[in-house]
Amino acid sequence: MSTNVLPPPDKKAEYVEQMFSRIAPGYDTMNGIMTLGLDRKWRAMTVALAAPPSCGRALDVGTGTGDFLVELTSWMPDGLAVGVDFTVPMMRAGLPKIRDRRAVFVAGDALMLPFADESFDTITTGFTLRNVTDIAAAFREMWRVARVGATIACLEVARPRHPLLRAGHWFYFQRIVPLMARALGADPEAYTYLPQSARVFPPPEELAQIMRAAGWSDVMYRLVGLGAAAIHTGIKRG
Repeated sequence: MSTNVLPPPDKKAEYVEQMFSRIAPGYDTMNGIMTLGLDRKWRAMTVALAAPPSCGRALDVGTGTGDFLVELTSWMPDGLAVGVDFTVPMMRAGLPKIRDRRAVFVAGDALMLPFADESFDTITTGFTLRNVTDIAAAFREMWRVARVGATIACLEVARPRHPLLRAGHWFYFQRIVPLMARALGADPEAYTYLPQSARVFPPPEELAQIMRAAGWSDVMYRLVGLGAAAIHTGIKRG
């Protein structure tokens, strides 16, 4: 059995910030390897479902190295994409991605977004909510800074429903990924935490209910990657 590395709730924020600071330089490489390159396709699908306006303002919560900002700015030639994250080394590693793009990084906490009410037309978030201490509060904050009519698109981990796929998914992420990280010189504890955090994350229907309770309307989701991930969408109504 793998050693449990999940921190207690009162230590989670500090643990996550320190962990992502350590792995920032190699994060993009390991992420691509870990997801077999599918994460790029999933992000593109997520932004397409959000359909940001060409001249609007978009916010990516938990932006990391800014992969979503690249997708958002492609949709918004006359707009602005803002990425917020509380791990500064991750954003620093992503600076080359947004050079010559209408995008900026901002340091901030998903539970206390440093923006005024009704500031954004589109909100995205990817593989972030499993790292926050209060998922419902994060969705309420995103709802607060969204304008009426704004869309949200959330890409997160899920677990395949088919028993064989579920078993294979578990074995790959719980056993193989930490070994790959060690072999490639990445942080083995970090790549043990990431699969373990996915294991305790709410399933898609429960996450949809959390979104609705936070104020989002027309919440739907679709499974991708044979059920390994889910894209939730919603709208802020008046």
